[in-house]
Amino acid sequence: MKDRSLVQIALYAAIFAVLGLLPRFDLPVAGGVPITAQSMGAMLAGVMLGAWRGALSIVLLLFVVALGAPLLAGGRGGLGVFFTPSVGFIFGWIAVAFTAGWLMQVLRRAPVFPAALIAAVVGGIVVMYAFGIAGMSLVGGLTLREATLACLVFIPGDAIKAVLVALIAQTVARGMPEALLSRNA
Repeated sequence: MKDRSLVQIALYAAIFAVLGLLPRFDLPVAGGVPITAQSMGAMLAGVMLGAWRGALSIVLLLFVVALGAPLLAGGRGGLGVFFTPSVGFIFGWIAVAFTAGWLMQVLRRAPVFPAALIAAVVGGIVVMYAFGIAGMSLVGGLTLREATLACLVFIPGDAIKAVLVALIAQTVARGMPEALLSRNA
């Protein structure tokens, strides 16, 4: 892997960590899973870096979190975060970034905004919820139906995040198209 790729992976891990500084919102109906801005970071990493680099940026961040760094929303860190009802979403971020990056590559001939929106929605909602619902069911003690219903509260916010990711990707592509690595692979 080139030095430049390593820097980009570290940069998006840092962006993801900064999104954890934004306050989290705990909802009693969400099975103990908070609303955070970090799911947007996973979408953005994939859309901007591509499948492998995007996923590696999330892996890097989760490794640092596992070592105890309080980089998840609300200042959470350490191995304990991997044993909460959020675990499906946390590990799902890797798949989110990979899927979003892969879709950006597949849709590289499409205009940036719709390609990024599709990538962010499929990765950041469909894939993330598949992991999140499974985690809420396994660790949170909910049935799959209850976990699915609990996740409905997240859809409006995640849809807004997907639109923001698409707008960011389009803006970056206009000013510095080479920075959109997912389309240049």
